Amino acid sequence: MSVYPVVLSQTKLIHRDSVKYPMEERALQFGDGVYEVIRVYHGNYYLLTEHVDRLYRSAEAIKIDIPFSKDTLTNLLNELLERNNINDDAKVYLQISRGSAPRDHAFPTDVSPNFYAYVQKMPRNMKNLENGVAVITHEDDRWQNCYIKSLNLLPNVIAKQAAHEKGCYEAILHKGGLVTECSAANVYLVKDGKIYTHPTTRNILYGCVRLRIEAFTKNLGIPLVEEAFTLKDIETADELFLSSSTSEVLPIIAVDAIQIANGKPQKITKQLQQAYEEDAKININPGNTQDVKNTFENSY
Repeated sequence: MSVYPVVLSQTKLIHRDSVKYPMEERALQFGDGVYEVIRVYHGNYYLLTEHVDRLYRSAEAIKIDIPFSKDTLTNLLNELLERNNINDDAKVYLQISRGSAPRDHAFPTDVSPNFYAYVQKMPRNMKNLENGVAVITHEDDRWQNCYIKSLNLLPNVIAKQAAHEKGCYEAILHKGGLVTECSAANVYLVKDGKIYTHPTTRNILYGCVRLRIEAFTKNLGIPLVEEAFTLKDIETADELFLSSSTSEVLPIIAVDAIQIANGKPQKITKQLQQAYEEDAKININPGNTQDVKNTFENSY
């Protein structure tokens, strides 16, 4: 089975070989693939091993056999930074799909996965980190396997867009009032000196930064309770924050236009921000920051 030579692209009838995107690519047609976004500070990866491990776990969960080892991938990713002479803050996006094949829901046979990765500049958003951000709440209508970092992100995109249209940074997702996570981040509530966050079930993504936060809290002697909190709990929260590879540890100062505490980042969030910076070996460089209110990223 093959595609006939003349295809419709945008509003033009052209030869299939002239189309600028791969028409018979399973990532494009089915979202049949997985991805990662890895933070880079001063030309060095942060949590590279954790991201590579999660990529392989996600691929295994949807039965994609990555045709190279973790060591090979790690070496290639390091070379990617070297060849691009990356010395500043950036992010690396990498994606692997089941491959290119005639469109059929069943997995194709004898098809090699398609893989690519690229680097983008990404200065730290110091305004958001220092002042906090406003968010909205949104019903969580995603599938039941959110622990897989798959390309099926349309519900996340819709939730993020809803936040954008209200001038907010993120959307806190919930199932009938029980908070799961954000559209592109894990989320945490602080009450009476304890941090609460949703347990690591199939309903959330196991954030790489979340793993480090677990270590930070142990070192700081702050109790971290894996227990889902509710929208009602948010109303009386002492602090609220989110985490992801691109947002770092980010204070939330308002939810649905309702102020959290005094509307400013609080003690525990600031402690975790400091621990993050020390762990990532970040030396704040005023010439490498970004003063933008709302930055849209899709990784945690």
